[in-house]
Amino acid sequence: MSRSIQPATDATRARLKAIAEKPLSLEEWRRRATIPLTEEEREHTLELVRWFRRRYPTAADRLAYARRAYARWTRSLR
Repeated sequence: MSRSIQPATDATRARLKAIAEKPLSLEEWRRRATIPLTEEEREHTLELVRWFRRRYPTAADRLAYARRAYARWTRSLR
């Protein structure tokens, strides 16, 4: 069974932006950085890495992707 993903509301976007842009103290960053990944998070991360390496098998492919992604990101800031 698949769920339909609904676009975020403006209020949700604003809340997420506030969370993402909130400055962290060095102590808070260290506390969060030392929380270990769960086995599920670790496996999901490894699967993403495996997919990326299959999709972009060489260093040249990966750099080309990074350049395209950076160009898209900088265009979106205008």
